[in-house]
Amino acid sequence: MSWTGFKKSLNRAGTTVLQKTGQIERTVDREFADEESKYRAFEKECQALQKDSKSYNDAMRAMTAAQARLAETIESFYGAADRTSDSAMASHAFKNAVQDLDASVQRELEAPYRTTIMEPLGKMNAYFPIINEHISKRNKKLLDYDAARSKLRKVIEKPSDDPTKLPKAQQEHDDAKEVFELLNDQLIGELPQLLDLRVPYFDPSFEAMIRMQCKFAEEGYEKLSAVRRYFADNVRDDYAAGQLDAQVEGVLQEMKELSICGGN
Repeated sequence: MSWTGFKKSLNRAGTTVLQKTGQIERTVDREFADEESKYRAFEKECQALQKDSKSYNDAMRAMTAAQARLAETIESFYGAADRTSDSAMASHAFKNAVQDLDASVQRELEAPYRTTIMEPLGKMNAYFPIINEHISKRNKKLLDYDAARSKLRKVIEKPSDDPTKLPKAQQEHDDAKEVFELLNDQLIGELPQLLDLRVPYFDPSFEAMIRMQCKFAEEGYEKLSAVRRYFADNVRDDYAAGQLDAQVEGVLQEMKELSICGGN
């Protein structure tokens, strides 16, 4: 930081302290405060959306990978018992289906998801530090303006013998006011435009996310439906009637009766 910049920082810090003690009047711009509040909400939402979108993508990859590992374990159970049974063939078909689904996610969904969702979100969030820098500059110029206005008022209220003091204070006030109003008007005018553009900007990403979720669900249903042919037609009816629960309870009872499971 240059010496000039250092002095400005000190002066602004002093102005802030004097405003807190009521010795310098603070400018209150309700219009800017309203627009900044809307912008801050949008900034927060975009950052959360980027984080959650990444979490969703990670979770989708983790789910298909875990499903593939689960299928391998299930196949090993049935394969060790009877490789020719309907259940063994179903477990093998299930493993192939979820492995295909896992590969499909990596091959067909990850790149489009990154291009149509993650990258637009990243680009939008990359604008916020730039905008925040403009807001910070505007706030600094507001402090300069408030300080110059206070100085001018004091010179007017207590005239000096030096005839140059009043014109100098007036010029400093006018310059500070002009710079502040230029930045302030720019932000008040452009922040609403930024928010108005958020819907058309994110529309394609939203549509892409819905389409990819539908594709993932459709492919999962298509691949897993092929596994159902290995099960008897009455399995669903038996499940609805509670008969499968009774079957599981029966097997559990047989396990409990084994001595290694605590049976007598």
